[in-house]
Formats: sequence, structure tokens, C-alpha cells
Amino acid sequence: MSGETFETETVVIGAGVVGLAIARALAKSGHDVIVLESGGRFGEGISSRNSEVIHAGIYYPEDSLKAELCVEGRQRLYDYSQSHKVDHRKCGKWIVAANESQARKLEDIQTAAARNGVELAMRGADAIKRQVPEITACSGLWSPETGIIDSHGLMLSLLGELQDAGGQLVLRSPVVTAKSGNGHHLLSVEGDNHLTLKATNVINAAGLGAIPLAKIWAGLPGLHKPRQWFARGVYFSYSGRHPFNTLIYPVPEPGGLGVHLTLDLAGQARFGPDVEWIEQEDYTVNPDRLETFAKGIRQWWPALDPSRLQPAYAGIRPKLAGPDGGFADFRIDGPEDHGVPGLVNLFGIESPGLTSCLAIADFVQKKLI
Repeated sequence: MSGETFETETVVIGAGVVGLAIARALAKSGHDVIVLESGGRFGEGISSRNSEVIHAGIYYPEDSLKAELCVEGRQRLYDYSQSHKVDHRKCGKWIVAANESQARKLEDIQTAAARNGVELAMRGADAIKRQVPEITACSGLWSPETGIIDSHGLMLSLLGELQDAGGQLVLRSPVVTAKSGNGHHLLSVEGDNHLTLKATNVINAAGLGAIPLAKIWAGLPGLHKPRQWFARGVYFSYSGRHPFNTLIYPVPEPGGLGVHLTLDLAGQARFGPDVEWIEQEDYTVNPDRLETFAKGIRQWWPALDPSRLQPAYAGIRPKLAGPDGGFADFRIDGPEDHGVPGLVNLFGIESPGLTSCLAIADFVQKKLI
């Protein structure tokens, strides 16, 4: 098939959880969908390197896409997981303040969450001690809607529904050039065979690769090719038993939510991610960061045994603002934004992308109407 051109209706670039959710929604609504994935398996990028947390929608500015799509997506994800038998647990989380300065920030978090329709309960030191005796905190917020999910199981379910609706996933198929014009899009695809796809609709959901692809996209105006920053976050697992059955978060820090405790569905604890700004894609976990992790965790869990912390994995957040840039929202650019019919670009889809995936899929679908 070398050098051949094939016509199709809709192409989704990227088979992470967001790309698969979009492809599933489009296929179920009658689109003829092909998903192109550069890797050898689906979900190898951001989707396999996160906390697997279902977020409540607490930290995002009112009326932002992150707030809207997280709150909507969270409930839809719980409903979907229940009906499709995807492993998950609504375990809740504490956001804890180690001192009075952090405690004042909790009030701001509670107010911002309420604007998003998320109710958090403020609790004092005594109440926290009764609920989680091992924690040292002067006050805290309880989020009952936070949970955890088997992200791989979720992607398997989305892929199965995509295929049941007639869509297909094509692996090892990186898009190396793209051109839009005359009412269609030409995608040059490398891999086992070189070919060109001529599509009516294209959704660029390539995660870390979405902006680099947009940069070389002929026919896309330059104003709609944003800059990207990489924020690496590493995780350390905690071997053996621990006393927690809920998630524990400190007060957020610039660029992330602080080194927090999450649980997998088997109950194993892991800590992270931290925030480290890097220039290029690199998933190295530096074991020397253990001391910094331990120091941060001991602020709220003094009994931590640092010898049980083991380097686990790293993820990279695709940021639309750098270390001093403040909040950056999801950016989902459709034809009404950039003027190119049938093209939707998804930029900066970091947390809460997993939580929001089903809501993002509907949002994208509306952009194509």
C-alpha cells in the first residue's frame, strides 16, 4: 500500500483515554472513524502515567473548561464505570493544612469549589484525628466525590465500544505531515506502510504530540499553534502495609497539587507527582528526589518510613503556561476558532483530562456540527 491515498470520513489522532472517548462518541453517532496511534499499544502516553484519580472539580476557576468538563465528566465517569463494570472506587480525599498559613488557603479552595458546584466540608484538627489518626493537620477539607479508577480498564471498554460501532484503531501509525484545504485534510502516515489519508474531519488528540503536530500543520493559521511546556511529575510507591483508605492531598503548590497520597484499586499507596519543568520528553525517575518527597510527606504523616519509598514512574503534563504563567485552561479549538472546517485541536489536556474524557468527547462532537 506504499504511497496510496485512502479516503475516510473521520480520523482521531491519538489513542489515549481522551482520543478513545472522542472516537467512541463519534462512532456511536454514526461517523466512520479511524484512530491513528503512533505507539504499539493504546494509552501508552499520558493516560498510563497519571494518578488514576477521579477528580471532583475543586481547584479550577469558575466558568473554565476544566471546571465545567471535570464536574460533568466526573459524574458521567462514575455512571459509565458502574454500567460498564470498570473497576473504580469513590474513596474520597482529604486536603490537609499543616499550618495556619495553609489553613487560610483552604478557605479559598472551599469557596472556589463551591462556585463549581462542588461542596467540601471544612474540618478541624480533632475531627481529622478521629477520621485519620495518623495525620497531623490543623484543619482540612473533605471531598466525598473524589475517587480512583482503573484507567486501562476504562480504555479497554472505550475501545471495545468504538470497535462495536464500526470504528478501528491502527497502531504504529504516526502522522508526519498534515495539510488542510478545499474542505478536506491530507494526513501523511508513516509506519509499517507509508500512506496518505484524505479525511473530512480530523481530531488532533495526540497528547504531548498535539502541539508539535499543529506546528507543522499546513493550512492552520499560526495564531492557533500555541507554545507548550513540559512539567514532569515523578511517583514513588510505598511498599507494604499503610494505614490509609482514602486519598490525602496537601495544599496545592505552583504547577501541581503537591506530593499527595493516592491509592490503586488493590490498596497500594503511592506518592506524587511533584513538579519539575523540563525541556524535552524524559521519564527518568531520579531516586535522589526521595528525600524531598519524604520531607514533604512528613509534614502531614510524621510516621512515614522513607526506606519503604521506591521509585515508581514519571508522567509529563502538557502545559500551556510555564513556571510563572499561572492557570492555563484546556484549549479545544474547533472551526469557529481557527477557521478550518472539520478540524479540532486539543491542547493542554492535562489533569483533569482522565476525569473529563466523556465530557470532552461530547464537547468535541459539538465543535464538528
